[in-house]
Amino acid sequence: MATSLGKLTAVPQYAPSTAAAAEQMVGVPWYLYAVAVAATSVVVGLIWDISWHMTIGRDTFWTPAHMCTYLAASIVAVTCGYVAFKTTFAGTADERARSVGFWGFRAPLGAWICVWGSFAMLTSAPFDDWWHNAYGLDVKIISPPHTVLALGLVSIVVGAMVWTLAWQNRVSNSSVRRRLERLFVYDAGLLLSMGGIFIYEYTNRVLMHGTQLYRVAAMTFPLMLLASARGSTMRWPATTASLVYMGVRILMGWILPLWSAQPKLGPIYNPVDHMAAMQFPLLLVVPGLAIDLLMQRLGKDGSPRRDWATAPLYGLVFLVAFLAVQWPFANFLMSPAAHNWLFFVGRDMAYAVPRTSRMWNNLFFKNPADATPLLVAKGLLIGIVYATLSSRVGLAWGRWMGRVQR
Repeated sequence: MATSLGKLTAVPQYAPSTAAAAEQMVGVPWYLYAVAVAATSVVVGLIWDISWHMTIGRDTFWTPAHMCTYLAASIVAVTCGYVAFKTTFAGTADERARSVGFWGFRAPLGAWICVWGSFAMLTSAPFDDWWHNAYGLDVKIISPPHTVLALGLVSIVVGAMVWTLAWQNRVSNSSVRRRLERLFVYDAGLLLSMGGIFIYEYTNRVLMHGTQLYRVAAMTFPLMLLASARGSTMRWPATTASLVYMGVRILMGWILPLWSAQPKLGPIYNPVDHMAAMQFPLLLVVPGLAIDLLMQRLGKDGSPRRDWATAPLYGLVFLVAFLAVQWPFANFLMSPAAHNWLFFVGRDMAYAVPRTSRMWNNLFFKNPADATPLLVAKGLLIGIVYATLSSRVGLAWGRWMGRVQR
């Protein structure tokens, strides 16, 4: 008998049968690759859109960057719609048993999360257009319509992760499982990219010698890294996801400046003639590696009570590893040696950045909150608290993802 939670219904037990065992030999289903493509389109479209704002300024609904983002919603609609109709009207007993019901239709949980994300994206489009008409062309990443859009975009990436993990947790064929492991950590790397984009305004290189950046990073990244590390069956999932995040940002930083473009909205302080890149990504691979090493030592299993005991350790390891690598790397980014195609410093200057700014003059911003060593220590201690709470949520989310079957 089915149980219900709100309007979602699910069969409480899933017992594999001969038909279900046959899926072990099928391989990775095409729709998992399709939603991974949609998640990729989400991240590429967002980075492209930020570059568009940095370079051109003038914004319409029909920009190529927007179309790239909304392509993701189209892929999700077609893919998840097909799976929902097939499962509902032509699905086997096993397919229906490992699905979740919503409004009379049945589909995997990850598919429903992706569908919700696509609806949120489509809802945000007219809202964002109205916001621009009412308040002008914004230059901030965080605004009410952008927040609705971000929630929808994150949902598509999270849905792809959950859907892939449901297969990973059911499959016993080692070859298929390895492909699912790689696909999951790729999706997890895209989620890290989403987190990095949403806090981008707080991670400018001029802020890298202040505690605010490290507090914001401590709130954001341990959750995603630990959820990925615990949910995956790979040996180095947090490290691999971090490399995906860095790889996507670096590739976009190399590719976008190859295209010519000019500002169309004043005032123009920096007359760029090419698409501006987002800044070089944070070196998350080092804290990702530290988290993987610690999890290999502590193990992925553990009760919620044990998670409360280990979360401060994970939080401390993340913040120490991140601080140890990012602080000195900031000195390099602020030096003339980084002004080249590899690190694309100089190509990441928006048209609205005046030549007198700290970015052009390689000057770190000194926050009054970090005026003394004691205040810096206080800020970093707060960062450890944030990292602990973020780690605890990530451990809980990862434990859930490690058990998801639907």
